[in-house]
Amino acid sequence: MKTVVLFDLDGTLLDTLPGLAASTNAALRAHGEPARTIDEVRAFVGNGVRRLVARAAAGGESRPDYEVLLGDFRAHYRAHAAEGTVPYPGVPELVAALRARGVRLGVVTNKDEDIARSLVGRFFPGAFSAVAGGNAGRPPKPDPSMPAAALAALGASAADALYVGDSEVDADTAKRAGLAFRLCSWGFRPREALEALGPVLDAPGELLALVPGAGAADA
Repeated sequence: MKTVVLFDLDGTLLDTLPGLAASTNAALRAHGEPARTIDEVRAFVGNGVRRLVARAAAGGESRPDYEVLLGDFRAHYRAHAAEGTVPYPGVPELVAALRARGVRLGVVTNKDEDIARSLVGRFFPGAFSAVAGGNAGRPPKPDPSMPAAALAALGASAADALYVGDSEVDADTAKRAGLAFRLCSWGFRPREALEALGPVLDAPGELLALVPGAGAADA
């Protein structure tokens, strides 16, 4: 049985797409760029804000004002990250049920760690004992150092843990870190894209069959 669950944040625990799109477009408009649609931003996320902004802006990281553009995004998002952000239906209940079973919880995200900690604390106060994020001296996912940091903070090993995410980056991260994993179909990627990557959850409550107290086989 798994005694630790590590979650991705964006597209897994929280629907952060409205805020990411708003901050992307605020930065683009400030530099004379056209706005991106929410579906375009959905396709750009998954590898951290540096890659998000590079994918959204003409010229990407090669443009001379890229670092200023990225700084504008970060400043706007730091001030507005919670606006339009909500937990996915059933996720708060899942988190509460896992905690009631004594499962230790962590977040592993490419979002800047300070913003990730703020959002986790706001929407899931006291629920997560470890948050490993980007912009904190570690390579981004899919590098395995980020889940390793979360496991170390929890005093756990990869064998103890199940990883839950919503993208190809998350599947790759789990494989590189030696973690059992599930992908959630309620996030930023369509189910048909996830099916080729690994096992898929269609509702948060399905995860409860994989942790202690559910009487199910090990993940």
